[in-house]
Amino acid sequence: MSTHRFLVMTRSAPYGTSAARDALETALTCSVFEQPVTLLFLDDGVFQLLKGQAPASIEQKNLNAMQQSLPLYDIERLYVSKRALELRGLSAADLILPVELIDDAALPALLAQHDTVLSI
Repeated sequence: MSTHRFLVMTRSAPYGTSAARDALETALTCSVFEQPVTLLFLDDGVFQLLKGQAPASIEQKNLNAMQQSLPLYDIERLYVSKRALELRGLSAADLILPVELIDDAALPALLAQHDTVLSI
């Protein structure tokens, strides 16, 4: 089976729409078919990785459990926009998973490393 490198970019807050869950499910589906997957969290997508989420009060399922399963699916390349974190007063220490911070200047090179880029 040939491999096809996927980059899944997610920009949406974790709750309010299905976009965050859709991005995670897309990444997991690609991985099940043994395709290398990288996740890139941009803009309000950085909120998806915040520790201590309690969405039960808005009758939503917590995404953190699904995110913590990513290494089990060999999804270990997680990038977060450094600028997006800074603009929101956050740091990598506020996130539930270890990530690699990426600055805006490095984004084109990351995109070029992948065969398919999905923005969800």
